[in-house]
Amino acid sequence: MHASGTGDRHALETALRAAVRGEVAFDATARALTTMDASNYRRVPLGVVAPRDADDVAAVLAVCREHGVPVVPRGGGTSIAGQATGTGVVLDLTRHMNRLVSVDAEARTAVVQPGLVLDRLQEAAAPHGLRFGPDPSTHGRCTLGGMVGNNSCGSHSVAWGTTADNVESLTVLTARGARHRLGRGRRGAPDGLGDLVDAELALLRTGFTTGLPRRISGYALDALLPERGGDVARSFCGSEGTLGVLTEATVRLVESPPARALAVLGHADESAAAQAAAGLLPHRPLTVEGMATDLVPSAEGLPRGGAWLFVETGGANGTEARARAERIVRAADVLDALVVTDPAAQRALWRVREDASGTATRMPDGTEAWPGWEDCAVPPARLGAYLRDFRRLMSEHGLRGIPYGHFGDGCVHVRVDFDLLTERGVARYRRFSGELADLVVSHGGSLSGEHGDGMARAELLERMYGAEVVRLFERVKGVWDPDGLLNPGVLVRPEPLDANLRFAVLPREPVDVEFGYPADNGDFRAAVRRCVGVAKCRTTTVAGREVMCPSFRATGEEEHSTRGRARLLHEMLAGEVITDGWRSEEVRDALDLCLSCKGCRSDCPVGVDMATYKAEFLHHHYAGRLRPATHYALGWLPVWLRAVARTRLAGVVNALAAVRPLAAAGKRLAGVAPERPVPRLALETFTRWWGRRTGGGVHPRGVWTGESARDGVHPEGVGTGESARDGVHPEGVWTGEPAPDGVHPGGGRTVVLWPDTFTDHLSPSVGRSAVRVLEAAGLTVVLPPVTRPGGPRIADGRTTGIGGALAVLVTAARRRGRVCCGLTYLSTGQLDRARTVLRRTLGLMEPVLDAGLPVVVLEPSCGAALRSDLPELLADDPRAERLAAAVVTFAEALERYAPDWTPPRLDRPVAGQTHCHQHAVLGDAADRRLREAAGLTGDLSGGCCGLAGDFGFARGHHEVSVACAEDQLLPAVRAAGEDTVLLADGYSCRTQLDHLAGERARHLAEVLDEALGKD
Repeated sequence: MHASGTGDRHALETALRAAVRGEVAFDATARALTTMDASNYRRVPLGVVAPRDADDVAAVLAVCREHGVPVVPRGGGTSIAGQATGTGVVLDLTRHMNRLVSVDAEARTAVVQPGLVLDRLQEAAAPHGLRFGPDPSTHGRCTLGGMVGNNSCGSHSVAWGTTADNVESLTVLTARGARHRLGRGRRGAPDGLGDLVDAELALLRTGFTTGLPRRISGYALDALLPERGGDVARSFCGSEGTLGVLTEATVRLVESPPARALAVLGHADESAAAQAAAGLLPHRPLTVEGMATDLVPSAEGLPRGGAWLFVETGGANGTEARARAERIVRAADVLDALVVTDPAAQRALWRVREDASGTATRMPDGTEAWPGWEDCAVPPARLGAYLRDFRRLMSEHGLRGIPYGHFGDGCVHVRVDFDLLTERGVARYRRFSGELADLVVSHGGSLSGEHGDGMARAELLERMYGAEVVRLFERVKGVWDPDGLLNPGVLVRPEPLDANLRFAVLPREPVDVEFGYPADNGDFRAAVRRCVGVAKCRTTTVAGREVMCPSFRATGEEEHSTRGRARLLHEMLAGEVITDGWRSEEVRDALDLCLSCKGCRSDCPVGVDMATYKAEFLHHHYAGRLRPATHYALGWLPVWLRAVARTRLAGVVNALAAVRPLAAAGKRLAGVAPERPVPRLALETFTRWWGRRTGGGVHPRGVWTGESARDGVHPEGVGTGESARDGVHPEGVWTGEPAPDGVHPGGGRTVVLWPDTFTDHLSPSVGRSAVRVLEAAGLTVVLPPVTRPGGPRIADGRTTGIGGALAVLVTAARRRGRVCCGLTYLSTGQLDRARTVLRRTLGLMEPVLDAGLPVVVLEPSCGAALRSDLPELLADDPRAERLAAAVVTFAEALERYAPDWTPPRLDRPVAGQTHCHQHAVLGDAADRRLREAAGLTGDLSGGCCGLAGDFGFARGHHEVSVACAEDQLLPAVRAAGEDTVLLADGYSCRTQLDHLAGERARHLAEVLDEALGKD
């Protein structure tokens, strides 16, 4: 009996809540988050249970056995063959059963719970000079329990073997609640297993391939042979949750070399690299990893070649490690080679390799590619020949893929551009799978060399082992799990390999959306499909300056990870678990804590852009409905601030905000967190200072400024039709005439400085400093055009009452046609308003675009909106791409247009943060070079400040906002010395530091301006 009906499900949930101390979740969100792992498959569970301990696991098994409901253990959910999905109850072992119980450095062992993430074990072992040998590329989020279930390996398996090679003993619960401690000498074997082994000794000795380091497929029953120690723990590894539930493991640790070097060997192609890999094994390297040029973002700095082997060596010190690497280079037959000893450079190269499981999901032309035949393995000496045959088979089927992986172990990873969306494509997938299985077997290989069989390959195990061994697998499953409770349909008695495909439930027709999704051919379904589940967003520590995913690191909840949100959007489109489409409260609640930091856009290996998906969802979710108060208060911030500036009420607003009861009432009305101080408005905006400085609108060098100009320009800033004088165009923008190349006769290259809302109204000192620095570098600075100012003022006396005053503010602000990037409307999903604002901006900027002038944007979030969101929202307007291409950062402007300028030397250390949008969209290479030229030493932290525009101001977000800041930014600032320069180019970052640390950070322009003033 399977409890699939509503009544049965309710009864099951009630029984579980009564029996289990951990969390029991049968709601749509919990179920939607666990329908998929990192495979092509999807199975909808009845519910999810997070047990607190082994007793809870036993209770779950008892209840589910009584109700006839399957149980699926789940760790990080990164399995690639579908074994971490199920139709019954999913056991989430990551929430509570995630402790490192102990480390015994002398014995070189550790005791771990199944939900412990591998990196946490590595961190605990490192002070003792030890580590766990296997290290999959998902080491930052995969769990030890999942590694045991799949018999995971990783890049160092040529040195330290698979998980099974590193297990001392395992404590498991069978489906009927029996506890066993598994070990050698058949210790802990369930009743009947020994008799079955003794009866089948001949088959166990002849039916299993030997000499194959990566034989992961099927059950490792040959480990039970007497001559192999009767190792029940080893035979349990790779059983994919079908035999028992792991509750604790004792694992062996290995000595970690104190120093390492990386030899990068260039070969003509991946077949040549594969052919060479086996010959390097006698030199006892730590890794022999292969990767072709298709997966490398840039081959700059790498040896010549079309494919590379990454061969790591270890030593007692750097000299010894390098010497071993150089010996390998001399012994290798290569086109070119280099040896990398710098740890940072090694980490950067390894990140490229580790991200390949995600980047390989897109072919170079953008075509989708999928797992399914992700990790076949053959004897290393056969790998070159196998790859040639594999390429030929793909060509015969009209398929493409990019092989990479553990060449030293004969294991190849590849994502293939299967068409899994149509019946014809799925049929081809089935035919190809059968033929490839035969090809692998013909080379003496294993269908799985790392990730297990799951639903992807289990149907084909008979081709590898023969019918008699497969029947033995079924009999062994019967001994361990006679009721078939654990992970049915996986590994034994499998479901068809083309059943339960996760794409089958998506809409057949494209979804009507607002953004252009150019990387996905305008298809929102394809954008959502980008998330394949590798879960890099679930790492709790970040590498280098990475950002993704601050909300997950703050809460630890799957629904607040990029993957979790993508899963919910997938289920929203599917309409089975989440049934109310764009109106879904489950999706809305999960996206509520998305900071729109855009970190996933750059840090996710497949380029998921959750900030854009969130804006899209909010647009549809609130269409025709009342929005949250912050969408009006903060989403329309440019309107309110321009209105206050236009009516000269900044001082009044600041005074009112200083009155606590009034401020508290205002924050309640606006939906602002009560913990947040109200920012002070500038008494003089940047643009007003600009107009005053330039003496009425014409720059001292004769360039139009956008304020009541003269010299042939209408007093209100619009062209009069008179001939231009002093390089001022009749339509009100400088043209570059009579000088060529945009250089005015009175100065250097002209740049247009973007007066963003934050700089103009909240931190005008940044704008003033930027002007002074840019001019000191020899550049001529102008501002964008404005339309005819006008509209009523409160001082006119033609309006009365609060309502009338508000109307005047809105009218005054909206008729003041300043440029705007639309950021606040984009982040709150007010896409109709964003489109209107951006079209008006493009109209204003047309003369600038026609003149070919660069646009310098000081606020990173505004620069990112113009460079990425603008062309994606207005994909039908060619002016959008032109403006996006014109955008440069402050540092880029100095580097490109004043290359001979030398900044003042400060010779001081820096701390602070690279803005998340700059990291994700704009890049900070020019900033780092400018800081270096100015003698500002050290790196800025990564992550997100947690304020993130309107996010940290919204009621209910304060706790997460603070947690995000505590992740990287605040610790970096606290650790800074007194002489350290505190840098933060983003207004949100500076505000967060002010609110939480009482520190005043500055924009780089301000720091350089101050140094210029001291010269």
